[in-house]
Amino acid sequence: MNDKLAELRALAQEKIAKAESVQQADALRVEFLGKKGKITDMLKSMKDMAPEERKSFGQVANETKAQIEKMIAEKMSSLKAAARQAQLLSQTIDVTEPGTSIPLGTRHLITQTIDEVTRIFMSMGFSLAEGPEVETVFNNFDALNAGPNHPARDMTDTFYIDDKILLRTQTSPVQVRTLMAQKPPIAVIAPGRCFRCDTPDATHSPMFHQIEGLVVDEGITMADLKGVLDSFAKQMFGSSTKTNFRPHHFPFTEPSAEMDVSCFKCGGKGCRVCKGSGWIEILGCGLVHPNVLKVGGLDTEKYTGFAFGMGVERIAMLKYELDDIRLLYENDIRFIEQFK
Repeated sequence: MNDKLAELRALAQEKIAKAESVQQADALRVEFLGKKGKITDMLKSMKDMAPEERKSFGQVANETKAQIEKMIAEKMSSLKAAARQAQLLSQTIDVTEPGTSIPLGTRHLITQTIDEVTRIFMSMGFSLAEGPEVETVFNNFDALNAGPNHPARDMTDTFYIDDKILLRTQTSPVQVRTLMAQKPPIAVIAPGRCFRCDTPDATHSPMFHQIEGLVVDEGITMADLKGVLDSFAKQMFGSSTKTNFRPHHFPFTEPSAEMDVSCFKCGGKGCRVCKGSGWIEILGCGLVHPNVLKVGGLDTEKYTGFAFGMGVERIAMLKYELDDIRLLYENDIRFIEQFK
């Protein structure tokens, strides 16, 4: 029987050496070592042997089985390595071939405009302030000196959540929050989204962006306001830009004004952008009303301040000659990519 085991080992060695694939090597494992394999068949014959012969045969059979297992494992390992190498060779990448270009995105025009305005004011010593988009009626109207009969408080103009909560209609509530949280000197700008009950058209949107500015300290005058905003206009629209202030009315400032800039398209001569006037309205401003300063607990005999607010979309539309505000919200990549 030991001779048969030797023959079986030699046969296995010969077949394993000729195996050309992992599948063939695995088939040989089943043929020699499986439950119905040749080694198993020979081990079944041990029941007919004498005890002494059975012991000797079992020892040799186990050694033969271990040798065949080792040969198959080594063959499987070499075949797998060869298969992997062949696969790598068949999938070789030409590193000199140009790769597939990945298009890069760009910041939205509204974001670019906010960043540019923010950069200009921060260079003049302003810091950033933020406030929630869901505001109280008090912060949005009452604290800003807008009385109960102010037209902006009507439900046709404002998105109310309940009697005391609304979606802010302007970034001016950040003024109130800043005055209640900080002590002068104060110099902040507050960019953010606002909401009003407007029907979308070429110049209106129920959601839009504003940038609010607030300065409070001792001895602040209209001259400080004009100097800061004139500097902003020149940095934003060009060094030759001129500014013009017209009297206006805002409940939270007194005196109040609207600021125009000389048309950056025609230089003030008159064109389609400025509708022939040579001037473009750009923002509203004024000295902070004493009633607003009192909300922050400030002594109005000691402190004064100025505030201003501008529409981000308006600045972007004027600067880049856009004729429809809805272009800014459609997220058409062809439009956005024009402003890289």
